[in-house]
Amino acid sequence: MNKIGVYGQVVKEEDKELLQSFFQKLEEQNLTVLVCDTYLQELETVLNYKNPNLLSFSKKDGLPKDTDLLFTFGGDGTILSAVTFIKGSHIPIVGVNTGRLGFLATLQKTEILKELPRILSGHCNISERSILEVNSTAKSLLFPSYAINEAAVMRKETTAMITVDAYVNEISLNTFWADGLIISTPTGSTGYSLSCGGPIIYPKADIFVITPIAPHNLNVRPLILKDDVEIRLKVHSRSQQYSLSLDSRYHTMDEQDEIIIKKANFKIKIVKYKNYSYFENLRAKLHWGSDERN
Repeated sequence: MNKIGVYGQVVKEEDKELLQSFFQKLEEQNLTVLVCDTYLQELETVLNYKNPNLLSFSKKDGLPKDTDLLFTFGGDGTILSAVTFIKGSHIPIVGVNTGRLGFLATLQKTEILKELPRILSGHCNISERSILEVNSTAKSLLFPSYAINEAAVMRKETTAMITVDAYVNEISLNTFWADGLIISTPTGSTGYSLSCGGPIIYPKADIFVITPIAPHNLNVRPLILKDDVEIRLKVHSRSQQYSLSLDSRYHTMDEQDEIIIKKANFKIKIVKYKNYSYFENLRAKLHWGSDERN
């Protein structure tokens, strides 16, 4: 490996020794290290950490395509943010979890220094995750946009339900009366969709799930679809506007703006450390089997 990217959103004082040791080990490998300019500023401001050997990159320009790995420090939200500038570059992401809950950022910060030599030598597994490509008839926003977890339409500035006309491959599926509607990937099935009653989906499954948010009709349930379909949404709201959520990014949409969702023609690569198990991680994060009666 020759070139490594580093990205984060928030720097914590408690992680000072970890980050200093991390960058030192990268330098010992004579690697070119590029740090996102906003994160580099955080390192200097919060930790007073200045390293003249670190280069910078911007979100706007993204990482050079010959970057071997991107390390993210944070939680799943940090990885979701990184997707917006990695897109189809196929750069694998190593998610270092400095937060609390992490289904994507599975490498704990207490493990990164121990696992780093193995990762840099290529002795790790890659998990590919499908991505949503979201387009719209809206003129005010930049489309296409992408989401690794979900795209959701929701009510805005009103307590009244919204009405969502949903079409699959231009065939009418249903008119949903609800607080909103979630289109989730298998990766996002353990996020917002799960909290609204959606199923947990194995990451390698080639499917989407449509999950209503607080539906008016109790006979409306989450629906699983093959991910080779195109989903079109038309929203009606008393406020004439609604919210579009793409992972952790929110946009205000006008009632006449339709949303078109399909699987992107590329996948995101997530690095898994050697002994990682999806099922063990799932059990730990959801506290399965930890009932005190057991």
